[in-house]
Amino acid sequence: MKYITDLFSNVFVITALASWAEAQVLKTIIHAIVNRKVDMTRLFGDGGMPSGHSATVTSLAASIGLVRGLDSVEFAIAGIVAVVVCHDAMGVRLETGKQSTVLNEIVKTMELFTSEKLPEVKLKEFVGHTPMQVTAGVILGIVNAILVYNLHIL
Repeated sequence: MKYITDLFSNVFVITALASWAEAQVLKTIIHAIVNRKVDMTRLFGDGGMPSGHSATVTSLAASIGLVRGLDSVEFAIAGIVAVVVCHDAMGVRLETGKQSTVLNEIVKTMELFTSEKLPEVKLKEFVGHTPMQVTAGVILGIVNAILVYNLHIL
């Protein structure tokens, strides 16, 4: 039971999870404003502005850097993981979303021309992030880490 208490009292974990939650709420609000309708699935969905993945890992790395120092092994690990996650969000995952959009359109077109119902498979199109969405997540994560540090919680 102590492990659970330790986990949920770890201020690094709490700061990172708070950054993720803030990014997801912002993402839902921005999506609602842009599309003029509320889609609550955006609270837990991938893709969109800002990147929750980027906010989470950047917040963790920044928190560790502020407390343990930029020369610590903990910061080195968190910082490298943050770079990999942000790069992946803008690279592989963004391209996967683009490919899913094309494949979903191909399936619709094939159904129109063949009069056959193809297997019901709708690929997720919101999986990656643009550089601006990742940058917004990074800024959010750094700002959160600095705020928590300056409130002397870290």
